[in-house]
Amino acid sequence: MIRFTQRLLLAVTAITAVSCSQNKTVDEQDGLSAFNKDSLINHIKVLSSDEYKGRRPFTEGEVKTIAYLEKTYKGLGLEPGNGSSYLQDVPMVEITPKSVSPLKVQSAKGSFELKNMDDFVMWTERTDTLQTLNNDDVVFAGFGVVAPEYNWNDYAGLDVKGKVVMVMVNDPGFETGDTTLFKGKTMTYYGRWTYKFEEAARQGAKGCIIVHNTAAASYPFHVVQNSNGGVKLYLDKRASHTYQLAMQGWVTHESAVKILQAGGKDTSVLHTANQHGFKGFNTGVKLTETLKAKAVFNKSHNVVAKITGTKRPDEYIIYTAHWDHLGVGKPDAKGDTIYNGALDNASGTAAILEIARAFKSLKTPPERTVIFLSVTAEEQGLLGSEYYGENPIYPLNKTVANINIDGFNNIGKTRDVTISGSGQSQLEDYLKDQLKKDGRYLAPEAHPEAGHYFRSDHFSFAKVGVPSITIGGGIDNVEKGKEYGKKKQEEYIAVRYHQPADQFDSTWNLDGGLEDIELIFKIGKRLAFETSFPQWNAGSEFKKLRK
Repeated sequence: MIRFTQRLLLAVTAITAVSCSQNKTVDEQDGLSAFNKDSLINHIKVLSSDEYKGRRPFTEGEVKTIAYLEKTYKGLGLEPGNGSSYLQDVPMVEITPKSVSPLKVQSAKGSFELKNMDDFVMWTERTDTLQTLNNDDVVFAGFGVVAPEYNWNDYAGLDVKGKVVMVMVNDPGFETGDTTLFKGKTMTYYGRWTYKFEEAARQGAKGCIIVHNTAAASYPFHVVQNSNGGVKLYLDKRASHTYQLAMQGWVTHESAVKILQAGGKDTSVLHTANQHGFKGFNTGVKLTETLKAKAVFNKSHNVVAKITGTKRPDEYIIYTAHWDHLGVGKPDAKGDTIYNGALDNASGTAAILEIARAFKSLKTPPERTVIFLSVTAEEQGLLGSEYYGENPIYPLNKTVANINIDGFNNIGKTRDVTISGSGQSQLEDYLKDQLKKDGRYLAPEAHPEAGHYFRSDHFSFAKVGVPSITIGGGIDNVEKGKEYGKKKQEEYIAVRYHQPADQFDSTWNLDGGLEDIELIFKIGKRLAFETSFPQWNAGSEFKKLRK
């Protein structure tokens, strides 16, 4: 799910390491002349046009998008990346909510109803046609976290089987900035909404609702509405028989306060939940709701192309960008219903097409195989990249790096870039080396509380043991300074992110975006001529997953 700033999101993933001194010097200028701003703009305009209907999987927009990508890869002279095919099938299920009743809140004080889409957003991953909450108990479980390494268990002493748990977004420590609690304001995976649902299911809960907070989530409630209020896609996992929640979703902060007050509590519990020793409790509130849904099983597609390496063809560098967006949805104030997704992520999709052009133009072809993987259903929860990680076309232990682009800088040249997941892998050294050569610098992560590390497709590689580092476009605008860059980022989040207004227009300044794309290309090119495999740093939570 992107990126929601004018950020280049670069994820680099890798496995074992040897000394970089074994690697040869690469001509940094080779390939750079192939980058073409007009071609980049044209790709973005086409992919984000109304004709593509927001590029939602399972729609005409997908058909047009994968056809365009396959045609472009062929036109650039790239080989099919999945045997004789440019496509990797991704089996998924599309669940359409046919009706969602108001959420009835009952307690000893009486009852009231919350309105779907205004006060809460609820959905199901189960494929049955009817899901219900029937006067089910609500248990407040703090942050809904079980983290032995942090000596934290919000479920200790709680019986939540068959009940609805209400939890807070982000981690303990976020509100106070206490670095002795988890990582302070830097989000861990325990803070992500996906983890909250996963843990609630492991605990046997019937449902889970997350209390929305704009600062803690890093996005306003309308993002939740636009992303989750309609048809949703999931990987088809019928064969796994994994337990799933009957219902899951979000409630506004105001609605959560009403629920707590109905049980005789106040907002103080939202603060004390940040403290060691906090104990969750049954709120004394019961919820009733009916959700009717329709499930359709179908296939979406990742698009895969490659340039075979000349000396080490069985070692792979994988560039990724998600081609999908939100499709057609809730109209905005102007009545526009098409979520074009120009920055998110027609820009990144266009960028790897230009990088493919640059690699193909090299006077000295890459020694390692370079893969270009345009993945589906990122906006639905990183599904295309997750499927690839679970069903890799190329061996993960031979994958040198994954470089992911999820939006890029459209505000002009910047002196800086940022990263999320600082210190995770040795790829950070590659970044610093290249920035130094380019006369730029690495700035501290602007919003570590946002959990960007867990919100883009590179994370699917990390979860299967391939280390990753995410690099974002900076705000230190060369001509107008940091305040201008910060203002433009904030404007994008407030006005355009996951809204119909995310469209290409004449105000875009792609000088900086092109420079950042070249940065990505140069890092990948260096890897393509090396014999070394960068690895996870000591202390990374993903180091143990490397095979």
